[in-house]
Amino acid sequence: QVQLVESGGGLVQAGGSLRLSCAASRRDYTIDAMGWYRQAPGKQRELVATITSGGSTNYADSVKGRFTISGDNAKRTVYLQMDSLKPDDTAVYYCKVKWRLRPGATGSFDAWGQGTLVTVSS
Repeated sequence: QVQLVESGGGLVQAGGSLRLSCAASRRDYTIDAMGWYRQAPGKQRELVATITSGGSTNYADSVKGRFTISGDNAKRTVYLQMDSLKPDDTAVYYCKVKWRLRPGATGSFDAWGQGTLVTVSS
């Protein structure tokens, strides 16, 4: 069982920045990929950005050029640097990790963080 602890959310004015972090509680497994998702009021959860253990990244069109996802394999932590924030970025942000027991193991598992609230005021 893997637990994820998120931090870094808060209230910021439009144009400001925040940095989210998500740390895994266990070190005895292999991480395939980690990502950030968000759910705005009245909307479904959507993908924001993902990063593989090899460093390959993917971003939603709405955040390209403004958000940067990065990871620290040693710390088993993923970050989301959010710059030029807009009111539309207001949402609960969730960290997700895809993991397996060891490299090459059959089957993978997903774990979700508890969510951290980001509020961007105009």
